[in-house]
Amino acid sequence: MTGSRGTHGTRSAAAADGTSAYELPNGRGITCVSPAEAKVLWEEAVDAGLYRSAADALRPGDTVLDIGANIGIVSLMFGWKAPDLRIVAVEPAPTTFSCLEANLRRHLPGAVAVRSAVSDRAGHRSFTYYPRSTGNSGLFADQRADDENTRIFLRNTGIPEDYIGEIVRDLHRGVDMTVPTLTVSDLIRAHDLREVSLLKIDVERAEHLVLAGIEDAHWPLIGHVVAEVHDEDGRLRTLTGLLERHGFTVAVSQQPKLTGTDLYELAATRKPGVQTPPRST
Repeated sequence: MTGSRGTHGTRSAAAADGTSAYELPNGRGITCVSPAEAKVLWEEAVDAGLYRSAADALRPGDTVLDIGANIGIVSLMFGWKAPDLRIVAVEPAPTTFSCLEANLRRHLPGAVAVRSAVSDRAGHRSFTYYPRSTGNSGLFADQRADDENTRIFLRNTGIPEDYIGEIVRDLHRGVDMTVPTLTVSDLIRAHDLREVSLLKIDVERAEHLVLAGIEDAHWPLIGHVVAEVHDEDGRLRTLTGLLERHGFTVAVSQQPKLTGTDLYELAATRKPGVQTPPRST
């Protein structure tokens, strides 16, 4: 996710481990890395757009795979929107994962948190963590490109040019680490998922690897895909074609505040007549 991580927010308190307690606008308390970033992540989740539309389509008892869950804001929004969801939320960075785990335990105790990146194969990969902009961390973090996307976003939101350089400075200074990787199919097997009503992907340039890790036998289990896509080297067209070949109708959009960036929203819905298997009872 790309956005300004400003200093305004609701009540918060820092903990000894560097995380903070934060009260969301809906009055519920969470654990986060940055209250300012948590506020932005919440606004992105609940505003009319990709995730809100996906939440509106969820039914009680559906299964959600949240890939790139960060601190769990989107998973929480899904769980509060539709009761009795089965949620598996995946996040590789240790600090954001600890927040994710705490938030799910507090608010959605039936949800499962998995500490891993999701790729085209199981193993380990290099990962860049941005402590000041955790939502832009990833396997393919690119400080120059991330700075530029943030500048454009800030400009589009009306932030004065004089302030943009100050906001962006050191925002994407990364910490390199090695993280475990799993595939979507590994997750389906490990958690005995009979369906994936919604596959949500927000992995900062690794979305193509997430989809590449879905085995042919598991594609029919997936009913709906929502993804943030960095359209580099024709990736948006490639992923659209892949999803269409697997029986999805694909819609692509771009939020006005992201005009001029390479960031797009992709929503794929399984075509009528190409149904996922019914849920087991």
